[in-house]
Amino acid sequence: MNHGLRTLALLLSAFVAYGLPAAATAFADRLDTPALPSPLAQRGLLNGMARAGERLVAVGERGHILWSDDLGATWLQAHVPVSVDLTAVYFPSALRGWAVGHDGVVLATRDGGRHWERQLDGRLAVQLMQTHYAAHPPPDISPEAMAALQADVARMVEEGADKPFLDVWFENDSTGYVVGLFNLIFRTTDGGTTWQPLFDRTDNPQRLHLYAVRPAAGGLYVAGEQGLVLKFDPATQRFKALSVAYRGTFFGITAADDAVLVYGLRGHVFRSEDGGAHWQQVPTGVSVAITSATQLADGRTVLAGQDGQVLASTDGGRSFAPLARAARPVSSIARAGATALAVAGPRGVLSLSLASVVK
Repeated sequence: MNHGLRTLALLLSAFVAYGLPAAATAFADRLDTPALPSPLAQRGLLNGMARAGERLVAVGERGHILWSDDLGATWLQAHVPVSVDLTAVYFPSALRGWAVGHDGVVLATRDGGRHWERQLDGRLAVQLMQTHYAAHPPPDISPEAMAALQADVARMVEEGADKPFLDVWFENDSTGYVVGLFNLIFRTTDGGTTWQPLFDRTDNPQRLHLYAVRPAAGGLYVAGEQGLVLKFDPATQRFKALSVAYRGTFFGITAADDAVLVYGLRGHVFRSEDGGAHWQQVPTGVSVAITSATQLADGRTVLAGQDGQVLASTDGGRSFAPLARAARPVSSIARAGATALAVAGPRGVLSLSLASVVK
């Protein structure tokens, strides 16, 4: 289902879920409509999850954000000013966190995920891009590339706030990045008060979708569709393309000791221990998409697949073996104590005990 059809389906499902007849209800922009409290939120679709200190925070459809202080046994719903679907969440510290989602939304919290405020949305994002590039045309690109950039920005302004951010990462409480569809990438250095577009700072002329941004092995990486892997070069302030022998989509990036791993469709995992100069494919034994990664308390790197299979590596990501299986598809995983994983997906969050397999 394409993005437009999926958005229409989500709108219609909202009318049904909240008992509102579509024909009789005035349109309300989801960017201006707070998420409704719902006892069903913890059993709905949750796309992303992160640790905020010892707290777990999960984000999902209709602006739902949930938090748990008991390793996922019980969940409370947060106050959220939008009702768009949310895709990812990240906390650089126990109290400060950011979440992103559809319609270019960026949310921030200062109390560990209990209350959220909107910092950016697609309407403002495209205006920022237009204003920024009019005032600061990149000095290091050709006239042809500049014309293409201006055309892309003008098209986005015309289309409006319809493009999602898909991932977020913050180095600390001040500096962070968000990435999304069609090469959307922004950076903040003041905790989200202002955002700078980096649309021109990527080696991504096809404007491929960006699915993940994460640090690993001393570098900052972005992964996307058609085998795209970018690495930030501090000297040029650009995200430079790396060569990986795969043309399928990568959904995520994680560290494994001193190596970087990228993972994605059909169980594909690639590993580099020289900063992305060379990559080796890692056999996983699975043929479905790998969607999430985390680190266990004992240092093992863990990957989770769309079919619920959880894999673990004890050798820095050189090999993976089955660890456990969740009885549902997995969108995101996070460590929940020393002997469990919290697993988010289409039916909320479940706790997956690892007590019997911890080494």
